[in-house]
Amino acid sequence: MSKRSSTSAAMIVAALALTSTACGSGSADSGGKESVKLGLAISTLNNPFFVEMKKGAESEAKAEGAQLNVQDAQDDASQQANQVQNFTSQNVKSIIINPVDSDAAGPSVKAAGNADIPVVAADRGVNGAKVKTTVASDNVEGGKLAAKALAEQLDGKGSILVLRGISGTSASRERGKGFEEGIKKYPGIKIAAKQPANFDRAKGLDVTTNLLQSNPDITGVFAENDEMALGAIKALGSRAGKSVKVVGFDGTPDGLKAVEKGTMTVTVAQQPDELGKMAVRNALRLAKGDSVDEVIKVPVKVVDEKNVDQFSS
Repeated sequence: MSKRSSTSAAMIVAALALTSTACGSGSADSGGKESVKLGLAISTLNNPFFVEMKKGAESEAKAEGAQLNVQDAQDDASQQANQVQNFTSQNVKSIIINPVDSDAAGPSVKAAGNADIPVVAADRGVNGAKVKTTVASDNVEGGKLAAKALAEQLDGKGSILVLRGISGTSASRERGKGFEEGIKKYPGIKIAAKQPANFDRAKGLDVTTNLLQSNPDITGVFAENDEMALGAIKALGSRAGKSVKVVGFDGTPDGLKAVEKGTMTVTVAQQPDELGKMAVRNALRLAKGDSVDEVIKVPVKVVDEKNVDQFSS
């Protein structure tokens, strides 16, 4: 081969290599297709429910060959707003947000929409900005189921405590609404006290301990998530599940163990892994330009000692 021919061949090889690199810029899956980049801004990973949601989201992303960047806001609304802004500047194809605060999430979600990046709300809604879809458990219905389950355990009469979640979250607002609507059907049950414990186990313990001092004769507790219910159980000691019936919400692994043990009477089980999977599934549809339903409800189920083995792994 002449020197001139050798040079031409080298140039062709270099051009082909450059083209190949350009086609694969970003990242590609094993089939050579460029993978879709998604962002997930999750409220906290200091809660088993959201850990399960993250696992479900990551599982679905892996199955679909997508890249999922998960950011933990650590229950800080300002930090989460920055995370969503970073996703927007990185031009991800779709953003999933599990809001720390439904109101505070609005501006950053609106900015993402202005940049033509579709946003999926997961578990909690967003106020003040339009998302493409909200994937969430039917929290209102779950609250009603919790009220019915607790009332049946108390034979329609008694005095109860209610532990609220983080004010400003749609999950707390909707569960509280459903519970209050449901418990009104049982005039023999009185809500002795209602106080936020921020979806946190330690705060659930502290709040319940304090409320028990002024309400020592309560016969039931409804907590808007299992973590607070577990805190209440610790505060109640030997009374939990016996003289005081405790109803939680989420169906987390620790919550299910408490139902098996009998200290938590009932939990209204969500399916956090399924929530994560459905959020990613719909984010990918939006990234492809497909339409999705504005609201996607994931069913909730009442779990007690009779059926807990169907939910425990």
